[in-house]
Amino acid sequence: MNEHMIYILIIHLSAIVADILVLSALGHMVYQRREPTSMIAWLLAIILLPYIAVPLYFVFRSRKRKKKAKAPIKLACRGEVPPENATSLDMILRGNGIAGATTGNGFEFYTDGVDAYTALMTQIKQAKRQILISTYVFSSDEVAKSILAALTQKALQGISVKLLIDSIGSLPLYIFQRPLKELKRAGGKVAFYMPPLTRPFQNYINLRNHRKIFLFDGKTVLAGGMNLSAEYMGPTPCDDRWQDILFSIQGPGVFHYREIFTQDWNHTAKEKLDLPEQMSKFHGNTGIQVVPSGPDIASDALYEALLSTVFTAKERIWIVTPYFVPDKSLMQALVIARHRGVDIKLITPASSNHLIADLGRSSYMRELSANGIEVCLFRAGMIHAKAILIDTREVMMGSANIDQRSLFLNYEVVSFIYSEEIISKSEAWMKHLLEKCQGQMKPASKWRKMGENLMSIFAPLL
Repeated sequence: MNEHMIYILIIHLSAIVADILVLSALGHMVYQRREPTSMIAWLLAIILLPYIAVPLYFVFRSRKRKKKAKAPIKLACRGEVPPENATSLDMILRGNGIAGATTGNGFEFYTDGVDAYTALMTQIKQAKRQILISTYVFSSDEVAKSILAALTQKALQGISVKLLIDSIGSLPLYIFQRPLKELKRAGGKVAFYMPPLTRPFQNYINLRNHRKIFLFDGKTVLAGGMNLSAEYMGPTPCDDRWQDILFSIQGPGVFHYREIFTQDWNHTAKEKLDLPEQMSKFHGNTGIQVVPSGPDIASDALYEALLSTVFTAKERIWIVTPYFVPDKSLMQALVIARHRGVDIKLITPASSNHLIADLGRSSYMRELSANGIEVCLFRAGMIHAKAILIDTREVMMGSANIDQRSLFLNYEVVSFIYSEEIISKSEAWMKHLLEKCQGQMKPASKWRKMGENLMSIFAPLL
């Protein structure tokens, strides 16, 4: 057999293998009953870039894991508000298997990076038994080094320190783990969530742990959108620091964050971390409902809750998010709410830290503007905060962006806060952001509009 025949044979075999992979991907889509928009996006990607899209499809695969999956999270229903006193949102979440709201919580939130850093370092220094930290980004800058040094010092004192880090969000640290050596030597434990170099086709590397949970002695939790990096917090003011939220809870709500961390840790570290037998004592009068979302939740409870709040809002829906890529149902719900006379504001950075995300969101933002919804472009830097203010009933804060990745793919956690005081403070903070929002979106050129519309097709893959 001459070289020419061998070349032709290789070409034919490659084509056959490619066809088999494409057909397998298509069959898997049908079997999984993917959403039509998701199927269209994948089909277009496979048609345009088959040799790239098909392997990526089998790496990303389904969003609700089954084989060798992390066990579904089940939050204990302890100390819940009685059903007759619960809000409609609370009952919808309960219907999806989420534990009901608890009262007796102390709640405080920080939107200043110095205040957030001070609160975190204070909790680390005051911890007497245990420090549990879950973060998406743990950088190697000076702020992260100071936090790591404080954790190492506590481990040297015999305090249990466990650090759960997402391997993709903190890829440099995952690859070069030398900065963690002293902490490990001091007795601290470190686990990387779903490492890409370990069984990549079984680890669903597209499904990231985006939760931020900082627990201290089982009594206090710090959570929200802030990662451990100078972009989010630090000991001194910084002009280009991102706008974000870190909140503190003391009381029964802490227990549910502890449950979520425990199940994430036990799955990742293959280590048995037990739950405390009792919930924390009362520390205030704030009602809080902790809502995890992601592949370890059987339903799309958070998404359903958001849809419900949009449909039932009577006065206002103010949304703060860095990335806005909603699905069709949520988008239509917002438009309908505006037609009902609801005051809807989207507060988002004029330019985020991701160009592709900016392109992907633009067509949705233009549609909002065309329907009379205020798109408020923050021009004083990057907003990374995630919050939604609904009427005077509740405010949501946490790690979930209003995009399809956060709502349908990533592991996230948010809190719905039922408190007039916190709602009032949240409104004041949002008004402060609005003062730094200027102008409208620039009209799109023909090529820009084509690019935005094309990116909207691929939105389910972003």
